Amino acid sequence: MSTASTQLPEGRYGSSSDERADHKLKIAGAVLGALVLALIGYFAYHYVGQNKISAEVITFDAQPSAVTVHLEVRKDSGTSGYCTIRSQAADGSEVGRADFRFTGDATRIDKAVTLRTTARGTTAELLGCHAD
Repeated sequence: MSTASTQLPEGRYGSSSDERADHKLKIAGAVLGALVLALIGYFAYHYVGQNKISAEVITFDAQPSAVTVHLEVRKDSGTSGYCTIRSQAADGSEVGRADFRFTGDATRIDKAVTLRTTARGTTAELLGCHAD
């Protein structure tokens, strides 16, 4: 005895609507994925490639009403801009924030800057640097 098959003969009635929908979804997914990758690349270029000033905090020394911060700044020759530094108290509240300007032809600057605070600061955090 043989059993009856519930599948349609292959190729006889064309492709199903599910196959067409799957194909359209694959195309839409590929286009959307390409757009997301292009957007990530655009933001990465403008964040990394266009930033002409970068810096890092080497050390800091907290006093009762100020924090002395040793910064190492790297920039393009002739570029001017500023770096923003903030200090926080032990409870996490912000006790000081200031912008420090950097100009001139030097491409690497080591500088100690003093950030005045409203209370004893326990941190010195570089928030970012921006070119003019």
